[in-house]
Amino acid sequence: MSKENRFYAVLCNLFVGAPVEGESGYINLMRLKTCYFEQVMMPRLKKEIEDALKPFPLFREELFDKLYTFFRRYFTESGSIGFFFTPYHQSVYERVYTDDQDVVLFWKTARLYYVKTDRLFRSMTVEVDGFRCFFDVSTLEHKKANEKRSLIFKFKERRGDGVFVFSVAYPERGRQTNLSDIRSAIKEALGLKNYTSEVPSEETLERAFRLFERQSEVDYFLCKDAKSFLREQFDLWLWQYLLGRPGEEPQTEWTEERLKQLQALKRIAYRVIDFIAAFEDELVRIWNKPKFVLNSHYVITLDRIYAQEGGVSVLEELLKHPDMEAQLQEWRELGMVDKSFCPHHIWQENLLEGRHLNPRYQHLPLDTRYFKDLELRILSLFDHLDEALDGWLIKSENYQALNTMLPKFRERVKCIYSDPPFNLGENADYEYVVNYKDAVWLTLLENRFSLARSCLTTDGAFFCRVGHDGNMLVRLLLNHIFRPENYRNEIIVRRAEEEKGELVKQFKTMRSMMVNYDNLYWYSVNPETRYPHIRKPAEKKGHWHSFWKAEDRPNLRYELLGISIERGQWMWAKDRALQAVENYQRYLKEKKPGETLEAYWRRHGCNLEFVKKEGKTIKYWIPPRDSVVADNNWLDIRGYSNQWGFKTENSEILLARILTNLTQPGEIVMDFFLGSGTTVCAAHKLGRKWIGIEVGEHFRTIVLPRMKKVLSGEQSGISEQVNWQGGGFFKYYELEQYEDTLRRTRYLDDGLFTPPETEDPCQYLFLRDPKMLEALEVNLEQNTVKVDLSKLYPDIDLAETLSNLTGKWIKRIHPDPEDPTKPGKVEFADGTTADLKNPDWRLIKPLIWW
Repeated sequence: MSKENRFYAVLCNLFVGAPVEGESGYINLMRLKTCYFEQVMMPRLKKEIEDALKPFPLFREELFDKLYTFFRRYFTESGSIGFFFTPYHQSVYERVYTDDQDVVLFWKTARLYYVKTDRLFRSMTVEVDGFRCFFDVSTLEHKKANEKRSLIFKFKERRGDGVFVFSVAYPERGRQTNLSDIRSAIKEALGLKNYTSEVPSEETLERAFRLFERQSEVDYFLCKDAKSFLREQFDLWLWQYLLGRPGEEPQTEWTEERLKQLQALKRIAYRVIDFIAAFEDELVRIWNKPKFVLNSHYVITLDRIYAQEGGVSVLEELLKHPDMEAQLQEWRELGMVDKSFCPHHIWQENLLEGRHLNPRYQHLPLDTRYFKDLELRILSLFDHLDEALDGWLIKSENYQALNTMLPKFRERVKCIYSDPPFNLGENADYEYVVNYKDAVWLTLLENRFSLARSCLTTDGAFFCRVGHDGNMLVRLLLNHIFRPENYRNEIIVRRAEEEKGELVKQFKTMRSMMVNYDNLYWYSVNPETRYPHIRKPAEKKGHWHSFWKAEDRPNLRYELLGISIERGQWMWAKDRALQAVENYQRYLKEKKPGETLEAYWRRHGCNLEFVKKEGKTIKYWIPPRDSVVADNNWLDIRGYSNQWGFKTENSEILLARILTNLTQPGEIVMDFFLGSGTTVCAAHKLGRKWIGIEVGEHFRTIVLPRMKKVLSGEQSGISEQVNWQGGGFFKYYELEQYEDTLRRTRYLDDGLFTPPETEDPCQYLFLRDPKMLEALEVNLEQNTVKVDLSKLYPDIDLAETLSNLTGKWIKRIHPDPEDPTKPGKVEFADGTTADLKNPDWRLIKPLIWW
């Protein structure tokens, strides 16, 4: 293969990425990249290269060789751009310090967006114990984001050559591979009445499945500014070629022709970069476009409805609703009611109060997904919907959620608590991905922490919990994002309850000591912000303590009760000390029979101070305290809990210590690595508003059920401590994901895709592509544009979508006069409105065209 052909082949492989089977938006992306490369990039590049080589045709092979040498450094097998194949001998450089910072955190993926980590599954045949198994991934829908998902396998058929064919998919709603069902299906396919050696055992099937799963894992990135990055790197590479690598003497003699050849090389390299950047920039626009709100519902307790004007009639309609049985079943499954419960049990009646809610059932949580035709009736009970809500639960990849919600919550969040996935390497025993490389992990965090910072109020606080595997990197990263002057504290929190040292003492030696704490980093937005003292419980009885201090302040040395000191000092100034002496003398004279000093102190309003002489020393009385100012050692409380069987479930008492001291009721708390939902549970019980973001399937299996139980008044965590009784109102929804957008985006591969010869294809060549404009119906004769978003998604919540897009809070959602079960208009807090039935296309343009 000539160097020219090798360059084009490698460029295609690098730009498009490794081939992937299945069904997903990423497959659509690969098709689009291939089309772009073949129809736009290749023809234009070849023409420009031919023109550039006309003055020196003998330079052709060297030109392609040098282009190949440079570009192969900066692409992965997924087609991502960055510092990937850059061994030391290639002398790749990047600036890692600034004029005002001589120590800077650098990692090789810092200039990228982290999208996800996924496996490049390909259909393949494996053989185990004499059985040949073919795994078909042609219908595999790839992961939407970076959620952790296992594969499920189903027996499909037995081919004529004796090979067992299995379909491969990601599970929905917790489904798992059923080995006994697979064996039964194989037995039937073979026409057997009983299991024989012709049917593979469960162990054999397990091994075959594990072999298939051992396919390569790939990180997907997007380069934030591909053009400047690649041009900068090429300039450095060319500079090294011209002047030699550091420490080497340049050997080349430069002629005028040679310099012109290198100038041509630079022009062609820049042109390749322009083509690559044009496409990468388009993907970045898709990544950063605001996303649609999908599949939204509300959860509200009965007492919240009952308390509103007209709420009783709404409750009566709900209780008669044909889908009430589905809601009853959910209550039973969550342990809120028993099997004998009937809807009419929520009412009580007596002479004094008449008909009213039964206190036992007043906090039962209604989920509007069972009553969509009555949802607007419920929402219309409230004068300001967003203000009435206690929180928002969002199922989404957290970058997409933060980016989409930023206009609505910019500088509105008082406190963020983040417990991101620790960088633990290969470890399958978690509900989320933990086997990140350091650079990948830092990029994941940087992308999200930077957005989250913009949500904080000017006096807001950011807390990040991290283990010893990554605390050094996170501290530097947070310094980079929040600035070093906003660092407040490194707090240590307990990691586990058991004494793990007892478990390892059976071994004679150890590699290192057990780690039983995590680090909690606290940062502010404004270095001038002063916070109230964080206090922690301290059951300390009143006691006497030495009045002498080792510090040396001469003005605090005086005679007291006949004792003088020549070094050190007394605790207080003389007048205060003499008053305390007088207080103690008065106690001795005035105390009641058997009355202790503490009882006397309480009888006089808990504000007296006492000093006495004991032998040759002076002592002062320290009164009893139920709390003290906390330092950064928080090992006195549990750091993790295990109420919901979640591996890294934070304890509510830990969150309560932060939120009670640093936030006020009604202020917003956010957690975008929500996990099991502890942050929003604690915030709700403490009367704070909250935002919780989680992408994993445990959003449905753990977080949502847990929040419903919190609303019902369940007594776990801090419930008893704060006298939690129940009640609440929150919204939960999903967001359109990057993968969804890629799947629905349309780029034409006909004449519209390829620009005219007179047009520079790098000047945003995607201007004429429809993207998601299928949602618009244009009538040129009547000069009208009708919007039909159901062509994109069937369950868009346009009111919440527009609220996120414009940053305006929702006051009311008015029903459609022609169909009161459907939204017709949204009224925002600033008095403006938006038509939801026939929305203005200009308002939704950023959502469908970019």
